Amino acid sequence: RVSFMNNQKPQKPTLSGQRFKTRKRDEKERFDPTQFQDCIIQGLSETGTDLEAVAKFLDASGAKLDYRRYAETLFDILVAGGMLAPGGTLADDMTRTNVCVFAAQEDLETMQAFAQVFNKLIRRYKYLEKGFEDEVKKLLLFLKGFSESERNKLAMLTGILLANGTLNASILNSLYNENLVKEGVSAAFAVKLFKSWINEKDINAVAVSLRKVNMDNRLMELFPANKQSVEHFSKYFTEAGLKELSEYVRNQQSIGARKELQKELQEQMSRGDPFKDIILYVKEEMKKNNISEQTVVAIIWSSVMSTVEWNKKEELVAEQAIKHLKQYSPLLAAFTTQGQSELTLLLKIQEYCYDNIHFMKAFQKIVVLFYKAEVLSEEPILKWYKDAHLAKGKSVFLEQMKKFVEWLKNAEEESESEAEEGD
Repeated sequence: RVSFMNNQKPQKPTLSGQRFKTRKRDEKERFDPTQFQDCIIQGLSETGTDLEAVAKFLDASGAKLDYRRYAETLFDILVAGGMLAPGGTLADDMTRTNVCVFAAQEDLETMQAFAQVFNKLIRRYKYLEKGFEDEVKKLLLFLKGFSESERNKLAMLTGILLANGTLNASILNSLYNENLVKEGVSAAFAVKLFKSWINEKDINAVAVSLRKVNMDNRLMELFPANKQSVEHFSKYFTEAGLKELSEYVRNQQSIGARKELQKELQEQMSRGDPFKDIILYVKEEMKKNNISEQTVVAIIWSSVMSTVEWNKKEELVAEQAIKHLKQYSPLLAAFTTQGQSELTLLLKIQEYCYDNIHFMKAFQKIVVLFYKAEVLSEEPILKWYKDAHLAKGKSVFLEQMKKFVEWLKNAEEESESEAEEGD
């Protein structure tokens, strides 16, 4: 009996040995997705092309099959009909199914129905989200391995899935692959993708998604470096029927250029660069980026006002502002050659004085200074006074300007009567 009990003790290692064997077997299965593929393809052959039935089959199979481990195989089958070899080709010796995106009809309605299959599957098995994102990134890198029709279907499907939030816009990074860009595959794919995305939502929703992943300023990278211009992008996408995308990119480029201009201006001012150099630089930027004089005068005004630490005392700030602005009036004068630019500047001054409470009483003094320095002229000031002013602090500023405006009107009448006498 004693020896029998002693014999019982060494049993534990055998148990752990069995566990180890089980793990080994799991590991072997992990790298052998063929059996998983056969199960899925067998199930799909029974459902046929009824996508409702496909969704139900996939939902039920998740309880029996290891979706977590074989996510890539599962998505390869649903998109391409079987496991994909590197580069995007289907292995010849593999069983395949026609119940997949690539074998379906090439139209938006069919792709919307397929998108529903993916939505339901990922909603049911949340852990597939990451695997699906990785799959789409991979498929985009394989685009050259697919036929044009297959690419079109994948583009439409991707656009729909981006619109409904199943996919994140960061997957678009794959389209910036050098070879895809060089051969024009990325741009052609993007046309179909954005068409279906905008069709599901609108350009504003697309813009929000792109901005979230810092992709809003990268769309021109869909073209090779020598074609990365707003003009080329705009022409290509407008001709493809995506005028709203062209305008969005043009607008983004303009915002980027304006920010860059403001940043550089502030640096030049803080260094104390000569005005003639600053004016030359600004004029070149205006021409290069098609920026209007009105936009530029607003940028210069905010740059000039941001270079100073303003006094918090109302009685001292006006004096400080006049001294500072007198210095910069030649710079502002260079960009108020049109009445509309002068009016823009007046509105910016009004806005600034209203938003910065200690400047409220300085408004009239600033306008008079700019009139004397020939930054502003009679006509825009009178127009501002009559009907072009903002509602912000209107009564205060109109009251301040009353006497000066009356003086301007009298001066104008006098000069008119003098002119008549001269005739």
